[in-house]
Amino acid sequence: MVDKLPPDALRALDAAVVAYLTSTLGIRPVVEAWPGARGLPDYLQDTFDVRKLSGFGKPILLAIDRRRGKRSLAKVREQLDRLRRSDAESVVYVTSALASYERRRLIEQKVSFLVPGNQLYLPPLGIDLRERFRRAPVHSDTGLSPATQALLITSLLRREWSAEWRPAEVGKRLGYSAMTLSRAAKELISARIATVRLEGRVHFLRTASTPKETWECARPLLRSPVKRRVWVRPPAKWRPPRVRASGLSALSRYSLLSEPAWPSYALSPTQWKKMSKSGLEPLPELLPDACEWEIWHYEPALVPDRETVDPLSLTLSLQDSKDERVQLALHELTGRFPW
Repeated sequence: MVDKLPPDALRALDAAVVAYLTSTLGIRPVVEAWPGARGLPDYLQDTFDVRKLSGFGKPILLAIDRRRGKRSLAKVREQLDRLRRSDAESVVYVTSALASYERRRLIEQKVSFLVPGNQLYLPPLGIDLRERFRRAPVHSDTGLSPATQALLITSLLRREWSAEWRPAEVGKRLGYSAMTLSRAAKELISARIATVRLEGRVHFLRTASTPKETWECARPLLRSPVKRRVWVRPPAKWRPPRVRASGLSALSRYSLLSEPAWPSYALSPTQWKKMSKSGLEPLPELLPDACEWEIWHYEPALVPDRETVDPLSLTLSLQDSKDERVQLALHELTGRFPW
């Protein structure tokens, strides 16, 4: 059985294509459904999400790879040839990441391909940006590190948005060391999410796209902040010290979703360690008066003076939910994003 990308990841990749072409070529292309997709053989429909790209003077088909992990380049070439026979339009292979040897192989075979934020190769149109975007995104298989993700989200949530910012200043509330912030900045630069400018010894990062476009472009590299979920039944008069509502508890405050029967709170690794030492132990099963604790990979309080976790991290924490009500509420939540 083919391990496929979830619908949210495909939509994020779709948006990343538009954002990438806009920022690199200075055009605003249109990506839309391709009517001929339904007539394709089942194996092609299972392998690709085929979309139509307009804005280059002639229509182009985007064959967005639905699969995770490794792929056979020989089969990719064969499948793209089959798509070309189904329509006279040019076909471009789209994926979130390619190893250097895979890029070389595709270039040798004159296969058009696009890796949002990294590389664009369209021989029929005379476009080749492989020299400019030579380096592959950092952690393309596992995504950005937790510290880098927290720094990026914190920068996107700033009330006074500025395209240029200092990692040390934005990340001062996160409690990271200078070395950790430096590594996070390098990840963002290597992943082509930001560029760097030096002013003496001070590093400034710059995101050329808008916050919305940056978020959409980075989505394929972001993951749920939740490391572990446990059920706990605290003492009767216990109140969670400086923890924020998360999960369905937080989502119900951003949308029309009903408040869950059991509240959910997000804890940083440090908070979880302290509470474990206080004698509170996870329950073996769900019991009355229990609450859910989410132990996060990073500090849940990225934005000050809030009772809930931030909307971007909340979206990532629930994006794989199979509940249609949750997905509808997450769609409603996008209206609360700070852009």
